[in-house]
Amino acid sequence: MASAWENLTVDARDPARLARWWAEVLGYQVVADQPDEVEIRQSADRLPGLVFVSVPDDRQVKNRLHIDLRPADQEAEVERLVDMGARHVDVGQGDVDWTVLADPEGNEFCVLRQRG
Repeated sequence: MASAWENLTVDARDPARLARWWAEVLGYQVVADQPDEVEIRQSADRLPGLVFVSVPDDRQVKNRLHIDLRPADQEAEVERLVDMGARHVDVGQGDVDWTVLADPEGNEFCVLRQRG
């Protein structure tokens, strides 16, 4: 018997702000909005979701789990995300064909090149 993937939970200082930022990045919608927990999904009936929960402290170390995005145009998407408040980060990736960014609370994620 296997388990179903319900959601990925992200700790956040400001869950509402970060959830809305990721909803815009992914084209998702807010499906649940509580003061300390906000969930986004592609649609209300489609799993998995991303759940942003309130924590009192800032992130301290590199993420052990991160999101990879694969847009149709990597350069344009990186520019859009930086304009939205993401920033370039170096996590020791070296010379690679993806770009590592951090969201407004410092969570790293990758923007991959188009599939060849």
